[in-house]
Amino acid sequence: MRCVVFAYHDVGYVCLQELLAAGADVTAVLTHDDDPGEEIWFRSVRQLAESRGIPVFAPTNVNTPEWIARVRAWAPDFVFSFYYRKLLGAELLAIPLCGALNLHGSLLPKYRGRCPVNWVLVHGERETGVTLHYMEVKPDRGDIVAQRAVAIDDGDTALTLFRKLTAAAAELLRTTYPLLRDGRAPRVPQDQRLASYFGGRGPDDGKIVWSNDADTIRNLIRAVAHPYPGAFGLWRGRKLLVWDARRADAPANDAAPGRVLSVGPTATDGIVVQTGAGGLRIIRAQMDGDVERPASECAERHGITQGAMLT
Repeated sequence: MRCVVFAYHDVGYVCLQELLAAGADVTAVLTHDDDPGEEIWFRSVRQLAESRGIPVFAPTNVNTPEWIARVRAWAPDFVFSFYYRKLLGAELLAIPLCGALNLHGSLLPKYRGRCPVNWVLVHGERETGVTLHYMEVKPDRGDIVAQRAVAIDDGDTALTLFRKLTAAAAELLRTTYPLLRDGRAPRVPQDQRLASYFGGRGPDDGKIVWSNDADTIRNLIRAVAHPYPGAFGLWRGRKLLVWDARRADAPANDAAPGRVLSVGPTATDGIVVQTGAGGLRIIRAQMDGDVERPASECAERHGITQGAMLT
C-alpha cells in the first residue's frame, strides 16, 4: 500500500520504522525542521527517511494548494500522521483512498489536544496510552482503530512516560497496520460524552502555586521535568527551578504555604517546604543562572534557610 507519512519526534521515528518493516510503500515523508531554540532529545524522522532513500520535505504550511496538489499526485492509499505538529485540512484528509489516520498520545476520547503526556501527569492519572484513529477536521475526534494502555507509575516523569508511549505506539502499529492493509481493521466511533480537551503548555505554566497540596505540586514537577522547561518558584525575585521532589511529613503548624521548614545537610534531606496540605521535599533544584544541584547544596549556595519564604 502506498503511504504518505507526516511525522516528527520519537513516536514518528518508531512508527515510520514499523511501516517500513511491514513493507509499506512510503512515497514521501513530511516532517519539521528542528527548532534551534528547542532541546532536541528525540530521534530524527528526517535522518531515518533519508537513510531509506525516501524523499523528505519540511513545508511551513502543508495546506497550501501547492502541497495539496503534490500529495494528490502521490496518490496515497493511506496518509499517516505520527506526532506531526500541524493539523491537516479537509482537502488533504480527503485524498487517501483508504483513509487518513493519526497516532495520538492518550486513550481517546480523553485528553484530546496538545501535550497529553504532560497533562495526564499534571492531573495525577494512573493510566494513559496511545490511540490510532481516523482523522477529521476537528482534532482527535475520529473513529478509533486501536488503542494500547500504559500504566503510569508514581516515579514516572514526562520523559519516562513518553518512552513508554513510544514503545506502545510501535507495538500498536506493528499489529494494526497489517489489518489496515488487508481491510480488516475495526473502526469504532468515539463516545463524545467522555471527551476532554487540553491546550498547549508553555514555560510559564510550570509556576508552582505553594497553596496547592503537596501531591498536586509534585505532579506538576514531574510533568514538566527534563527535557521540558521545569516547574519553578521564586526566591528573592529569582526563578528557582525544581527538578525532583518527594512528599514529606510536615509537623502540624500554621506555617504559610511556601515557607521553608528545614534544609538538610545531605542531598537526601533536601529542602522541605510547607504546601497548602503537607510538606514537599525538594531533592534537586536550580537557581536561575546557575547549574542544577542537589537541593541542599543549592540552598547553601543561595542563602535559602529554615524560615525562608518561597513565592
